[in-house]
Amino acid sequence: MGKLVKKDTNEVILENAKVADSFGSRFLGLMGKKDLPEEAGLIIKPCNSVHCFFMRFPIDVIFVDSDDRVVHIMPAMKPGKISPIVRKSTYVIESNAHTLSEKLRIGDAISVGK
Repeated sequence: MGKLVKKDTNEVILENAKVADSFGSRFLGLMGKKDLPEEAGLIIKPCNSVHCFFMRFPIDVIFVDSDDRVVHIMPAMKPGKISPIVRKSTYVIESNAHTLSEKLRIGDAISVGK
């Protein structure tokens, strides 16, 4: 786990960001979870599209490119929905609705650290 930080301000966006980078962890994502603790999120690598099938709560989805810049934002994506394919995206960050979308904007640079 690591902290998700907005580079230009050093603001901590998420305290606990878990990385899903294996087939199984990417496939499962947040499916079936009842909730997500505050200040927690999931980084899915590689990824340029997500779905919210079998999810129980809405999530913010942030699409990030290979330069660690936000390229697309899906605020409060509801269960059962599918995102568009974001061609520039190399990974996504998922968290509780209104956690990421209120703190990040397209073009923001981010980093994941300890």
